Amino acid sequence: MIHYHVSFDNPLTFYLHIQMTFEVPTGTEAPVELQLPAWRPGRYELQNFAQKLQHVVVEDAASGEPVAARKITKDRWQLSGAAGRTVRVRYNFYAHQMDAGGSWLDETQLYLNPVQAFMYIEGREQETSQLLLELPLDWQIACGLPQRGPNLLEARSFDHLADSPLIASPTLQYRNYEVNGLPFYIWIQGECPVDWARLVQDFRAFSEEQLKLFGSFPAQDYHFLNQILPYKHYHGVEHLNSTVIVLGPAELLMTEGLYKELLGVSCHELFHAWNIKSIRPAEMQPYDYARENYFRTCFIAEGITTYYGEYLLARSGVRTAEQYFAELNTVLRKHYDDYGRYHLSVADASMDLWLDGYKPGVPDRKVSVYHKGALVALLLDLTLRQLSGHQRSLDDVMRRLWENFGKTGVGYTEEDYTQIVQEVAGRDMHAYFDKFIYGTAPLEEPLNRVLGFVGCRLRMDENASVSEGVYGFRTVVKNERTEVTDILPDAPAALALTVDDEVVAVNGRRVDMNLQVLLSDGADHHEVTVFRQNRLLTVALAADPAHRFWQKITVEKLPSATAEQQASFQQWLGQAF
Repeated sequence: MIHYHVSFDNPLTFYLHIQMTFEVPTGTEAPVELQLPAWRPGRYELQNFAQKLQHVVVEDAASGEPVAARKITKDRWQLSGAAGRTVRVRYNFYAHQMDAGGSWLDETQLYLNPVQAFMYIEGREQETSQLLLELPLDWQIACGLPQRGPNLLEARSFDHLADSPLIASPTLQYRNYEVNGLPFYIWIQGECPVDWARLVQDFRAFSEEQLKLFGSFPAQDYHFLNQILPYKHYHGVEHLNSTVIVLGPAELLMTEGLYKELLGVSCHELFHAWNIKSIRPAEMQPYDYARENYFRTCFIAEGITTYYGEYLLARSGVRTAEQYFAELNTVLRKHYDDYGRYHLSVADASMDLWLDGYKPGVPDRKVSVYHKGALVALLLDLTLRQLSGHQRSLDDVMRRLWENFGKTGVGYTEEDYTQIVQEVAGRDMHAYFDKFIYGTAPLEEPLNRVLGFVGCRLRMDENASVSEGVYGFRTVVKNERTEVTDILPDAPAALALTVDDEVVAVNGRRVDMNLQVLLSDGADHHEVTVFRQNRLLTVALAADPAHRFWQKITVEKLPSATAEQQASFQQWLGQAF
């Protein structure tokens, strides 16, 4: 067994003291190699957690004598002469990252994501381990790991340990509920108003809907670990039988704006307990924590989950159809805001998460696996329902994935997913994959067509902003400076402006928080004066009467939906039209 010990002296420094103790069998000839993870599941980019380590010491646990250790990569250590000894590795870990994938220490709590802080022994990842936390007497622990004694947690493998975040604090609040005999825990750390009755009722409703969809659950319990902060924040990360959700500001938790975010991210992360934590791509069976784990199916892992995260809230009755459409319209806006949808497929974007998927990147280069992934999931779900008269849907695809791959622990491939979709559809679906998964075909027409099956449509409205709708550029005001931030490549602005231009005048009139007013004079051309690289220039903008830009695309119910369409809507969303 491998033993980990966590303590701290002065929480104001944010430094945790980490110890790892293990025996090296007598006769071991090969050097022992220790690896600190370079990334965490749920965030598909290298994060180089070794940046957070200070003063690594390797010693004989019995004598305190040094054990020869040599750093061979940025986050890997090689030990020699350790055979027959009990080795202790100790170091300080800087816990000063408050987000859903981070770790945090202060005088009020310890929040730890073990994947950031703990090394593993190469070749011994499947060994049982124990984690002992040295905590003040009145602190409580929230964690998905089983507890074997006071402040003593046990993990069946390094994967289990790495994927089990914890919060320890004297002020933790919680409630629990059951669905089909399975216990669910809602933990809250932070000073915030909580309507527990409403919270438990809503969480139970979407949990029941998810269990009904899949039929069984991957774990024996589940923990929602919520960090509710005094400032604005939004982040969630999935784990084996838990999730960490970080939201703020705390005083607004039960208001509509923030409460809908709590519901949406919680439903999303619970769906991940099946989709990605259990139903995993073959490339991630098992995880390799030392390097990129490339896979092309993040449109399944994240895109389908993004679709279901909001959709199931409506289907379970937690949210109204109008509230669901508001969230769906946000996804549509984000997808259509970026011309990257013309240049990169959602399958290739899955690979590019490891490149720059979480950063804005260069203009119009990439598409979001979350937003386009959700829209192609909606397209597929409604297509399957239309083909079968609601006898089959994306639910059937997910159940097949759960039965064939989630329950068995066998990773699925792109070909496995394609085959299941075609079997559920009962027809050739290669056109769907070629156009919308591996290609960049527009989604407007096919989405509008399948939405019509459930009595809805895509509505397109002109952008009321002249700079955006007529000329195709966006600005932001920074320190009273109006700066160009985005330009569509086929818009009139692309012939005259460039990103980072400071707009100072329109037709000789000074721009001072009034750009839209100056452009809204009814003219179809304007003289715009800008500072570009500290040079003053005047350029001409001329409207193209045949084209408008950044239109607003939304989903709405058909005003004259037939009785058949209304019945179809109810079968899809579980609510009356």
